[in-house]
Amino acid sequence: MNQKKYRREDFARACELYEEWNAKINVISRKDIDSVFEHHFLHSFSIFEYLISRGESTEGLDILDVGTGGGFPGVPLAMIMPSCRFTLCDSIGKKVKVAQSVSEGLGLKNVTCVNARAESLEGEYDYVVSRAVTSLVNFYPWVKGKYKKSILYLKGGDVLEEISELCRKFGLSASQITAWPISNWLSDDYFAEKFVIEIRK
Repeated sequence: MNQKKYRREDFARACELYEEWNAKINVISRKDIDSVFEHHFLHSFSIFEYLISRGESTEGLDILDVGTGGGFPGVPLAMIMPSCRFTLCDSIGKKVKVAQSVSEGLGLKNVTCVNARAESLEGEYDYVVSRAVTSLVNFYPWVKGKYKKSILYLKGGDVLEEISELCRKFGLSASQITAWPISNWLSDDYFAEKFVIEIRK
């Protein structure tokens, strides 16, 4: 990750903040809280790794994270993409509070947290990112028209069936969509059936 400006202890601090908040508000599965970095930070970083693999610029971008929950994938990406501006959006106020507090605790100046539904946001972003908040067919209408480049969606399981349904329902071409296996980057079994799905304009 050629933009990484944070040290190991910064990521350790981020994990501590999530553990502290998770004791109050359940934003990460209780059984998964001991694997915050491996299962949540690394998973989020895969979007960055995908962009690098495609030769895309990762500088000076405006990125919208829809359904961010406690800040995934937005917070980890903001840490390793300091020149990019991130808007973290969620309709559940208490989750936005966690994302805001963690961002402030890490001193992230490139993060804005918004308690709203994606459909209500105005303007366009370079990318919309999200982490499996719903099916692709449900998600796409929420953000259609809100991105200049593409959607980058973290999703696991039988993604080909979802992609086919998305194309049928919204008249998209298969050439607009890429399903990149995260196992291209991470060999851990946890990522064996997880993908970065890009939906281009």
